[in-house]
Amino acid sequence: MKILVIGAAGMIGRKLVGALLERGHLGGEAINGLTLVDIVAPERPATFPSAKTIAADLSAPGSAVTLLEDRPDVIFHLAAIVSGEAEADFDKGYRINLDGTRYLLEAIRQAGQGGAYRPRLIFTSSIAVFGEPLPAEIPDEQALTPLTSYGTQKAIGELLLADYSRRGFVDGIGIRLPTIAIRPGKPNKAASGFFSGIIREPLAGIEAILPVSEDVRHWFASPRAAVNFLVHAAEMDSSSLGQRRSLTMPGLAATVGEEIAALRRVAGDKAVSLIRHEPDPVIAGIVAGWPQAFSANRALALGFAAETSFDDIIRAYIEDELDGRVG
Repeated sequence: MKILVIGAAGMIGRKLVGALLERGHLGGEAINGLTLVDIVAPERPATFPSAKTIAADLSAPGSAVTLLEDRPDVIFHLAAIVSGEAEADFDKGYRINLDGTRYLLEAIRQAGQGGAYRPRLIFTSSIAVFGEPLPAEIPDEQALTPLTSYGTQKAIGELLLADYSRRGFVDGIGIRLPTIAIRPGKPNKAASGFFSGIIREPLAGIEAILPVSEDVRHWFASPRAAVNFLVHAAEMDSSSLGQRRSLTMPGLAATVGEEIAALRRVAGDKAVSLIRHEPDPVIAGIVAGWPQAFSANRALALGFAAETSFDDIIRAYIEDELDGRVG
């Protein structure tokens, strides 16, 4: 089994690679080939010294063709710029998030001329493909109505994935990730970054800025759940998807206030006291158009699963990133 991870240096990419190497197999086959790609070459895993690590820009013409030279059986396409950056830089957002995806799909099609090559492609989409007006709980049949450039880029990616799969060029599965919290490390440029920041920073004894009101409601899953989504998507029987190749992943609907209440239960009042309210109308405006809750019945029926309480999300972060210690 040969695996290609594009976006392997990112947070989810690193965790995915670690999980794959710990397992040693995917879909019942031993992993005997691993190529890790990002804009900066990822670190080569010590436990898999034969792994290839490549610095590449997927949006550069010809780059995707080179990445497919080993004919990987499974491709994880995680590479993207995040929502806030895609909104701030229109050209960069479409170049990275749309052109890169199109070049990858086209390179797969060209590599498979004659029908000899049809890899499984896992494409990470986003709940940002949905925008107002929305029902309180969004069903699987909801039309894609993005209200940001990032959401539009992901929605187009889903349509391309479905069409290339329909034509038999690729065995594609799109997974719409909830907002992933709590993200370790430093804040990124995602408009949703504060959802992690108001938990991560206080747990480290650092002040955190909350740019929206506590009644903002959103859809969450942990990094641990996100990795499990990706692995399950790579191993599942894709024939059950039919022509609808993208799935909204299960998650947890919670308000910012409920996040803070969970932080208080897990880490106490001292941590909560480090959250400072500082309204940001730009971020508030972006978040206001985002969906708040989903039924995710298709994904649940296909075996995907996530946390059911924000306390569990916080505890997963403490276990995975803080060695089980707070403060």
